[in-house]
Amino acid sequence: MQLAAAIAQAQLPCTISVTTETARSLYPDVPILRVWVGRLSPSEIGQFLLAQNIVAVLDASHPFAVEISQNAIAACSQLQIPYLRYERPRLQGENNAIVNSKLIQLDTFATLVAGNYLEGQRVLLTVGYKALPLFRPWQERSTLFTKVLPSSTSIEAAIAAGFTPDRIFAMRPPISADLEKALWRHWQISMVVTKASGASGGEDVKRSIADELGVTLVVIDPPAIEYPQVTSDLSEAIEFCQQNVDKI
Repeated sequence: MQLAAAIAQAQLPCTISVTTETARSLYPDVPILRVWVGRLSPSEIGQFLLAQNIVAVLDASHPFAVEISQNAIAACSQLQIPYLRYERPRLQGENNAIVNSKLIQLDTFATLVAGNYLEGQRVLLTVGYKALPLFRPWQERSTLFTKVLPSSTSIEAAIAAGFTPDRIFAMRPPISADLEKALWRHWQISMVVTKASGASGGEDVKRSIADELGVTLVVIDPPAIEYPQVTSDLSEAIEFCQQNVDKI
């Protein structure tokens, strides 16, 4: 949202692609920003870029939305449209004021479930519904809870992965730090598993609460992708847009 607001402030025409009406409502309601709602198959992305007269693609999708980024890169390469990946600034332990002494950083969910990290723990999973099936084998070896979006898809996936209704918390973010902390205390959580999502994804809040409550925080790194160009600098992202708009 910060990126979209900065683009609007710079008076740069922009088409934003989102998948739900709820996501549309999160963006500034200004004429210069057009929000398109829908899902695009790999074969439809190129057609979409041409139909919308897109001159450059600024990819700000979720760091775990690998398929979206890969499809966008392929379409831009085929159509010779400039592409830039905008990465959320990462939080790195000692380089930040928030340092959790019980922080575990892992490369993949597979590494987590293959190890003994979860053994005997009361674990809160804040990882999205798609990853929940990976944890089904651990339902008998640990006490698992999950926080998901309040959608039938998410809740049904959690139940199918072995979570009982009393171990599912469904709420759309942002969630206040006080409510987050209260939830951890209510469920007597000893470990939280989350994706590396930066401050904008609430990772800093989880680190702070984990440190305060003495909870182990497991942070899963996003998948590695070879991006043609990548930046975490907001000003560089805006400059990229400006340069390509000026070519029109």
